Amino acid sequence: MKINFKKNIDGLVPVIIQDSETKTVLMLGYMNEEAYKKTIKTKVVTFYSRSKQRLWTKGEESGHYLKLVNIKSDCDNDTLLIQVKPTGTVCHKGSDTCWGESNISSYGFISKLETIITNRIENSDSNQSYVASLFSKGINKIAQKVGEEAVEVIIEAKDSNDNLFLNETADLLFHYLILLQAKGFSINDVVNILKKRH
Repeated sequence: MKINFKKNIDGLVPVIIQDSETKTVLMLGYMNEEAYKKTIKTKVVTFYSRSKQRLWTKGEESGHYLKLVNIKSDCDNDTLLIQVKPTGTVCHKGSDTCWGESNISSYGFISKLETIITNRIENSDSNQSYVASLFSKGINKIAQKVGEEAVEVIIEAKDSNDNLFLNETADLLFHYLILLQAKGFSINDVVNILKKRH
């Protein structure tokens, strides 16, 4: 990979730091050629600090290092995307990212659906939603509903109506997410087990 450090007068290229696992963007820094070479050699991300006017290894004071996983250059070879494994918080203000966000795994709409389920459970009232109503009936009823949906998926899998199969699969997944919350877990707990098995 050939990086164009000479494109800018100061010899610096912007570096986007991303968690290699969660894909969360953690921070933005700058590297000169020396910082880049040190990062490659040590496998710990080193920047060129514009304020300190020197090389600066992230974590040299806090102990919260950015362990190098992968480096990619953009199409013009003048911006880097560095994927890392952080050993602690990234922002000097104590947050996971420099945008004050949490660095947690997100599964797109599935994570959004988990949040909706949580809100329906926590904010149930007299006009209860289906989720709150089912949750109020207890773990046995929720587990029974998951079993019913699983049987319906099996039945539809043996037929040729893909639309019915996909709809029953969606029902099963939805009720499974409710069951997970009833047991005090999230989809991330299941993903972590799958990662360990892998």
